Amino acid sequence: MLQSPLAFSHALLKQTVHAGDSVIDATAGNGNDTLLLANLVGKDGRVIAFDIQEEAIAITREKLLAAGLNDRVDLQHNGHEHILEICPDSESISAIVFNLGYLPKGDKSIVTIPETTLKALDASLNVLKKKGMLLVMVYHGHPGGKKEKSAVLDFASALPQEHFNVLNYGFINQKNDPPFLLAIEKR
Repeated sequence: MLQSPLAFSHALLKQTVHAGDSVIDATAGNGNDTLLLANLVGKDGRVIAFDIQEEAIAITREKLLAAGLNDRVDLQHNGHEHILEICPDSESISAIVFNLGYLPKGDKSIVTIPETTLKALDASLNVLKKKGMLLVMVYHGHPGGKKEKSAVLDFASALPQEHFNVLNYGFINQKNDPPFLLAIEKR
């Protein structure tokens, strides 16, 4: 049975992230990926989670506290384009997760935009270690979403195959702008 892009993203994370690793959730949102990452890195690992919305940070913090995993996560009320300022260590991160679009059940006028997303993706490649995974869930069914989708696809398509494997995973026969996953593995 085929997995949804989100389920496939989580399967890739479970294969890539190990106890003691450092990882990034570039868009904390409702905290689901942050919580998964905190479980995967174990007590000796580290998660850095970014979000520009205080509401998202608060929701994520509540989930982490309820699970007793808040000590593994550094919550950054900041845009993901600041990854290099927060995590300047080159090739130290095992996995980075993005969910583009807007905060589910949040203010739909606050969306990720191509300018900051592309800067964050480029920075992510600098901190990602070899065999590390950059996972980008592209939700594009909102105003501005098509422009960001196009920019992200152009960015990923231009990555040199000598240094990166790039997979585009999604359903192409579904209506209403189905999300898809870009999985970028650093070689």
